[in-house]
Amino acid sequence: MGFISEFREFAIKGNLVDFAVGVVMGGAVASVTGSFVADIFTPPLGLLIGDMDFASLGITLREATESKPAVVISYGKFIQTVINFLLVAFVMFLVVKAMNALKKKEEAVPAPPPEPTPSEKLLAEIRDLLKK
Repeated sequence: MGFISEFREFAIKGNLVDFAVGVVMGGAVASVTGSFVADIFTPPLGLLIGDMDFASLGITLREATESKPAVVISYGKFIQTVINFLLVAFVMFLVVKAMNALKKKEEAVPAPPPEPTPSEKLLAEIRDLLKK
């Protein structure tokens, strides 16, 4: 088997295509979730904590000069990133919880019984005739 045909077989396999779709959908979900957190969830939270801006918190190790920029440990940006992560994780938890609830409702609906096979129908007829 040649290199090109091996690659074609690998690239066309369903697992690789499923993985690619999962990566693309994961990026889309991350974008939507990030927007939800940044644009909908964070503003009211900011009002509750008094418009505190963590991103501006930091320790200046060296002041800026004309030739060199300041050296700053921006721990506030790290705190903001951790808060954003926790909010995104919480929103994803709610989404997964809602999806699981929908799945449970779907599973709770009993499927109709399968139609009897021809041999089962024949056996039922024989049983009914024997009862008579």
